[in-house]
Amino acid sequence: MDLLRHLHYFRAVAEEGHFGRAAARLRIAQPSLSQRIQRLERELDVALFDRGPRGAVLTPAGRVLLTAAEELIESTARLLATAADLRTGRAGTLRAAVPPDLGPTALAALLTGFQAASPGTRLDLRELPVAAVVRELTQHTADIAIVRHPCPTTGLRFGPLLHQPLGVLLAADSPHAHHRELALAELTGRRLVLPARSTAPALHDEMLTTLARHGCTPAEVLDRAGPDIAGALVLTGAAVALVPQTAPPPGTVWRPLTGTPLTWRTSTAWPAGRHGPAARLFSEAAHTALTEHGGLLTRLPDRPLFPRPASEFPL
Repeated sequence: MDLLRHLHYFRAVAEEGHFGRAAARLRIAQPSLSQRIQRLERELDVALFDRGPRGAVLTPAGRVLLTAAEELIESTARLLATAADLRTGRAGTLRAAVPPDLGPTALAALLTGFQAASPGTRLDLRELPVAAVVRELTQHTADIAIVRHPCPTTGLRFGPLLHQPLGVLLAADSPHAHHRELALAELTGRRLVLPARSTAPALHDEMLTTLARHGCTPAEVLDRAGPDIAGALVLTGAAVALVPQTAPPPGTVWRPLTGTPLTWRTSTAWPAGRHGPAARLFSEAAHTALTEHGGLLTRLPDRPLFPRPASEFPL
């Protein structure tokens, strides 16, 4: 016997107080409904209704069991709703990681967008260095992350690639500050602030290779300066920084690079075979937040992109 279905029939007869009206409401034949209620009574070994010419009235035992039946029906409905939310990514916990420097505006948009798409999911979000983000994914201690490429690891799948062109942050009184844009070769002999190799080795090495390819030989590469020290070095003219476009701090200016030779390439990433519904909703929210609020581009116009390893193409 399908107990839950029979309890629905029981409740309908109790609410209508009449087998005929309950049968019409349930869209089944009245004899069939009567047989099902009788079967439920035999199963429970309790009389649920006093039947008479004017309808059906709950017995004292029926009134007690109706309360229990309604609780069971409602708890089952909640269970099924929770299961549906889990299937669609709208419940549970999602462990996510992001690299630094995405910006508070983009992160706020990501949080808002994901909460709207998956209001029942608890988002466990951590900000970690680039290399640590990849490590969390490969060790399955994160379900999804925003990563920067190159991402030289196996066992990951990637979302659509986004691009963030880099330019030069330099002191406002620098001789190059009056240029509308700068070629990388013009930075030869300058001290350059780059992302720390310890936190993003593949990205750091790619940037050095690109500098060399475009004829830039820096006097020194500063990759261990914290943000305050790096800002002070730029402000005093002791160094320049290669960073995405942002509102420059007072006393500094930002200039694009000729030909857009340097970009940060960003996407979502997840362990292969583990891209569940909640992760897909996070990917969609991240793509929207980064393009609409983080200034990232879906493509770089009028410029061939660097070749990418096959493992990095989005699936």
